[in-house]
Amino acid sequence: MGVTGPPGPVMDRDEVDRALARLGAEHKAVEDSLLALQDHAGRRLLEGAGLTGTTRERWASTERTITVLWNCFDAYTAALREAREVRSRHTWPTPEELAELTERLRGESVRVPGGAGEEALLADRFTLDGLVRRMNELYAASLDVVVTADAVWSALPARIDLLAAELGRTRSLAHSVGVRPGEHPAGDELESITAELAELRSLVVTDPLAFWRPAAGSSAPGGGRPDTGRYDRAALALEDVRREIEAVLAVRQDSEERLLRLRDVLSRADRTLAEARVARGEVLAKIAASEVPAVSGPPTALQERLQAAAEYRRHALWHRLSPLLDALEGEAEEELLRARDQLTAVTAPLAVRAELRGRLDAYRARAARLGGADDPFLTERYDTARRMLWSAPCDLRAAEQAVLRYQRAVADLVSGPSDGPSDTGGRQW
Repeated sequence: MGVTGPPGPVMDRDEVDRALARLGAEHKAVEDSLLALQDHAGRRLLEGAGLTGTTRERWASTERTITVLWNCFDAYTAALREAREVRSRHTWPTPEELAELTERLRGESVRVPGGAGEEALLADRFTLDGLVRRMNELYAASLDVVVTADAVWSALPARIDLLAAELGRTRSLAHSVGVRPGEHPAGDELESITAELAELRSLVVTDPLAFWRPAAGSSAPGGGRPDTGRYDRAALALEDVRREIEAVLAVRQDSEERLLRLRDVLSRADRTLAEARVARGEVLAKIAASEVPAVSGPPTALQERLQAAAEYRRHALWHRLSPLLDALEGEAEEELLRARDQLTAVTAPLAVRAELRGRLDAYRARAARLGGADDPFLTERYDTARRMLWSAPCDLRAAEQAVLRYQRAVADLVSGPSDGPSDTGGRQW
């Protein structure tokens, strides 16, 4: 829909003909636009929908605007027809006819009939050009409501329906693995999403304009985009639930293997603790003056929870089995590490004795290479250290000192006789 030029002085024949041609083109453009608006899918939907809220208020106002718009068009059509009739009287219009045509084409010669509502929107009289501008304004306002509602209806309900279908599939899958409302948080979340989608679809269908966000700085009809915030949040929530359900489903598929691994880990922890208890008794019998830590009992609490997990699997309570297996796997590994640490701590004195024995034999071999195998002093110190290390119970502190004395004696053999007494307080070389 276009806009014509400003009024001027009395027009000549050529000016009249050009103005009539231009106004005729304007009339055709306006008529085409109004017919397109009349047949617009969004308008037909708005007329047949049970609207609420913002959309109901704006559509009621828009219907009145469209009525005014048609009244304007009818008045414009009649004025243009009358001007054409005047022009058709003579090939060369008389001065009176040119004056009349100038008034009709450029003056405020068009009166738009209507009631109080229309008079509130329109002035009493218009020029043909002014009336075109007014129709442009009314048309843009009406088209904005129609296009906006149609854009929301085209975008959101179909997406909501697709999401609802996905929700239905997820609920069926959830029920198959025992995830139900009141029994599992994911089941409660599915119920919440179901209610949200039902409410959202109802609101979108009855009040589409409430879900429109106009584009900043745009005055074109339909400038903006549908507001998908609530839909997006529901979609994200459903995706989170779907992943959780898939995790539960994965538990159903590999739960037997995971239970077998858990039994193996707990069995190894139990055997390691049993070995530590036996080793502790051996240490207490063979090592004197040594603090040996106590060994904890078997992981009975974990065994009981493992038995509960097996019961969950037997009764297909996958939603309960999933978090329990996750917790048990971490705790079982920790239990095995604790058992190994206890075994290491308990057997530490035996390891120290074995290390001292190795050192003693190594230095004896070194003394033999240096020709000290038959040295009475070295032999006496070696026998003393060996007797301590191979007796039970073994005093590790005293045995370590005996090994150190033998080690120093062998070192003295390497370095030669010293001028004074050695740090052992014994022999001089």
